[in-house]
Amino acid sequence: MTEIMKSYYLQEEQQVICGETVSSIVADFVEDYPSTVDRFFTRYYYVQPGKENEPLRVLFHSNRICLIGLAPEHVAFEKGIQAVTFEVGRIDRSENQVSGKKKSGGMILQMDSTLALITCKDGSVYKVRGCVQGKLVEVNKRLVENIDLLREEGDGYVAVVMPKPEQCEAVKAKLMSREEYDKKYGKRMVSE
Repeated sequence: MTEIMKSYYLQEEQQVICGETVSSIVADFVEDYPSTVDRFFTRYYYVQPGKENEPLRVLFHSNRICLIGLAPEHVAFEKGIQAVTFEVGRIDRSENQVSGKKKSGGMILQMDSTLALITCKDGSVYKVRGCVQGKLVEVNKRLVENIDLLREEGDGYVAVVMPKPEQCEAVKAKLMSREEYDKKYGKRMVSE
């Protein structure tokens, strides 16, 4: 923000409007205001048995939309990510087209469906699983061009999946809460 804009928008002095003294607009500014993810999503985690170093994070919105991405402790971050592709076998997940309120036309996913393949600099390839049974709404095509987005909690999602309304509680029951994840894996994985 330029200095002129700062002086205009961030006026610290009080003003008199219609004969009443009004405090500065920035007087109520809170620097540690919760992020969008903290305000609107609940964090869940999925760790496939036998693959504890490949955890996935599921951000569950109250409208039942799920953003699926890599947890910060995923081994791919350590190795260095080289590429992300949505071409899984004969299916290109990026070609998924949905329409309407019920998202008709979306690919039906199971918990073990592969959403994307992540290739690391050492040549190893990791599958990003669906973690949630539901319809694939979209994949994050921006990841193909900007791999660093994967590190960001909200914008770094791999895919958006929408479970059926009647299955939401069952889906949440199969995932780990943030507290369960931190207790079981978080501290051990960060220290490795």
